[in-house]
Amino acid sequence: MAFAQLHCVESLTQAKENEQTDALIVIGPFDRVEDTELSEAIRAAQQSDQRVGKETLLLLQPDVPGNRLVVAPTGPLNRDYDDVRQIFDAAAKAAKIVQDAGARHPVLMLNAVDTQDERYQQAHLAAYLGFCQALYQPLEAREAHGEDEIEPTKAVTLVGALNADWAMAVEAGKRVARDLAGTEPERMAPPRFAEYCRQAFAHTPVKVTVIDDYQQLQHEYPLAAAVGRASIEVERHRPCVIRLEYKGAKPERTVMFAGKGIVYDTGGADLKVGGHMAGMSRDKGGAAAVAGFVKTVAEVQPDNINVIAEIAAVRNSIGSDAFVADEIITGHSGKRVRIGNTDAEGRLAMADLLSHLREEAAASEVPCDLYTVATLTGHAALSKGPYSALVPNGAARKAQVAQQLFEQGEVFGDPAEISWSRREDFDFVKGRTLCDDLLSSNNGPSATTARGHQFPMAFLVGVSGLDAHGIDSDKPLNYVHVDIAGSGVEGGDWQHGKPTAAPVTMLAAHYLRK
Repeated sequence: MAFAQLHCVESLTQAKENEQTDALIVIGPFDRVEDTELSEAIRAAQQSDQRVGKETLLLLQPDVPGNRLVVAPTGPLNRDYDDVRQIFDAAAKAAKIVQDAGARHPVLMLNAVDTQDERYQQAHLAAYLGFCQALYQPLEAREAHGEDEIEPTKAVTLVGALNADWAMAVEAGKRVARDLAGTEPERMAPPRFAEYCRQAFAHTPVKVTVIDDYQQLQHEYPLAAAVGRASIEVERHRPCVIRLEYKGAKPERTVMFAGKGIVYDTGGADLKVGGHMAGMSRDKGGAAAVAGFVKTVAEVQPDNINVIAEIAAVRNSIGSDAFVADEIITGHSGKRVRIGNTDAEGRLAMADLLSHLREEAAASEVPCDLYTVATLTGHAALSKGPYSALVPNGAARKAQVAQQLFEQGEVFGDPAEISWSRREDFDFVKGRTLCDDLLSSNNGPSATTARGHQFPMAFLVGVSGLDAHGIDSDKPLNYVHVDIAGSGVEGGDWQHGKPTAAPVTMLAAHYLRK
């Protein structure tokens, strides 16, 4: 699993000493140029081409690596709304240009970026991650054409202070997340999703356990099993639960994840029609991000945390044995769930995972943070745009977990917005009769439902038993629901957009920063 290996140096002079470097990318605003030698060259270029410093351009320039100079403007960085993603985006544009030009070991350098400004303290990391994001090619393409053929750039040198090992650990996690999220539904059907995880964590401290016996799934994960019921007759589509475990040497906290891994979502009996099924192979983005974060954990190998992740890899198929609206299914926690809409399957797939994790957290001797991560609702994409939506419970709100994630996301270029859980959300999912404890959803699109991305968090709290661990309990448990429906792919294009691996960087910044 190759990607551009990072080497950091203190100056451009040092970068030029490496004879293999073959291009220089300069990123930043270009109202001024800090390097005297480059400033003269760029000013001269601007006299003959007014696009220089306004558009990303490749210039022929002697005395820089490979005689290739790419001027990659960010635009102004001092306005109220400017942030480090402008550096990420500029690096991404430049990466494609230098690779197409034939460069294989470019140098990245910032220009006129104030890294003392809190917004740009991680500007060097953003440049590297943006560079890698642009050059990433999908797993199926790499398997068809060969990695060396379509991902020829194997190294990058960065001028600036950055822990290269940590940066590459983050990128390794993001690459796993992109592979799992972006791959088509047959190549990443549940058994093959599990096999990818086995390979990704081979020879690492992460233990991988796969539960694929359907009777065991029905007993321990009955709601996820119901979602996958129509897929059982097709062996290659059979559901599984994948458990990833990492144990630190001296853990001070355990971080737990339930990931939505719907490898294809037809909508089930509430079938997606009118072309809305296209792109639903990416409905596993939450599980992909969870596995990606664990990959970064495996690379960093922190002493101070344990990480436990459970992933439901399930295909929501349509067929004669499909689950349907109005069914009442008893979950792992004992809660009876009336199905409101089979196209709201993601919360069902995660419900029993979260219930298992809740039991472990309640018995844990160290503090625990619990998460669900999912491409869950169109409402999150509509209301938050390209930002991950964080919905904390009362304990997490009191501990400021979501606020800390928000702050790290801002600095590290993986931004999120916070939504608060309200009493209306819990009222919305209450059972309507003595037959049921909870209603999984209404029967309308989330995007046209008031509080459409908040009330699923209330359902997950109730169905998992976390309602017994609120701030009024003897054992409060921090829980944050993360909806990445708006942030999971570039441009919001779920069929063709490149996966972003959100929120791997944000989580890594919060729990693994070095």
